[in-house]
Amino acid sequence: TPVKAHAVFVRGRFWHLSDLHWDPGYEAAAEAGRPCPSGTPRAPAGPWGSYECDAPWRLLEGAVGAMRSLEPRPDFVLWTGDDTPHVPNEQLGEKQVLHIIENLTSLIKQNFPGAFYSEKLPSPSTRGRMVVLNTNLYYDQNNQTAEEEDPGGQFQWLEETLSNASKAGEMVYIAGHIPPGFFEKKRGKPWFRSSFNARYLQIVQRHHRVIAAQFFGHHHTDSFRMFYSDTGSPINVMFLAPGVTPWKTTLPGVVNGANNPGIRVVDYDPDTLQVKDMVTYYLNLSRANAAAAAAWEEEYRLTAAFQVPDGSARSMHALLGRIAGDARDLQRYYGFNSVSYDLGPCEEPCRLDHVCAIREVDFARYDACIKGGSSAAAPGTAFLLLSLLSAALAPRLGLGNQDQIGGF
Repeated sequence: TPVKAHAVFVRGRFWHLSDLHWDPGYEAAAEAGRPCPSGTPRAPAGPWGSYECDAPWRLLEGAVGAMRSLEPRPDFVLWTGDDTPHVPNEQLGEKQVLHIIENLTSLIKQNFPGAFYSEKLPSPSTRGRMVVLNTNLYYDQNNQTAEEEDPGGQFQWLEETLSNASKAGEMVYIAGHIPPGFFEKKRGKPWFRSSFNARYLQIVQRHHRVIAAQFFGHHHTDSFRMFYSDTGSPINVMFLAPGVTPWKTTLPGVVNGANNPGIRVVDYDPDTLQVKDMVTYYLNLSRANAAAAAAWEEEYRLTAAFQVPDGSARSMHALLGRIAGDARDLQRYYGFNSVSYDLGPCEEPCRLDHVCAIREVDFARYDACIKGGSSAAAPGTAFLLLSLLSAALAPRLGLGNQDQIGGF
């Protein structure tokens, strides 16, 4: 009897690294018993860093070294900024900024000599493309682009790039630093100007079939954002990677705005670019400083921690429904949001802030979600039930995950 050949699933892997924020003056300040330049006047400077300071070189070396030890041969390394410390602009001249970028680039290249930055993804078996955006153009603090309709012509370029990728049969990852939508730890705080936010959302809705996923940073927190069609179906997901810097945000009103340093490796299907899983590793900074030794450890694996089959838009939509409606899933997500720094309870106002920020990237819909309170916090219930039913029946019907490709 002939033996049936079984297709071998090849899984790709890449690192997503964000918000390094190197403070070059940290070590000298610590040795002299002074506060770090990027912190408050009373910020303590431990050997591996401080929750009130940006990252010392020792922490950054440890993070990239842990990446090399945990997964030494990724397909590529996705590095989504930021690099400079949180200090006044007058302390950051062009020479200092270039010095920081050069050193961080050298650190990553020394540990991952094969890693590079390219439009076409390096795996020979993939028809994937990385589209990298300069979303600083859309930042609401950027007054130079405030009156422009399409700064740098980037929106037009993005539409053309996505259209060409579709014609070529390619799938796309979109990467950037500052994300659209709202900060989940401060109610009503967006990063994009309103017109830019609306334009970006329209582009994702129009081209979602070619966008496999989106990867951003800036928040220093671990979260995600959902994108929906006009009829309420989940069409795309954006993953926000936690920061390596433990720096406590100075945004007024943010409670417990620090985080433990985090790094993330993503498992993906090279053929479709679908996110299959992701593992976040972290350094418990308090423990590392007390022991004078750094031990990077697994914080969680997406599929195991939240019992989802993968990182597709459908799966993350189902997870959002559980975060919105189940206190245990909410609390689990909330702990991971700060990389296991803030393990206190997430009460109703906290739940509303996180659920609305995850669910509504659109400004008007976010406002309606916040104003609607608990009645607005259960996203797409009918669709969610259908998704869960389909997931339950799929193994029995032999469907597997064949419909979970691309952005839908």
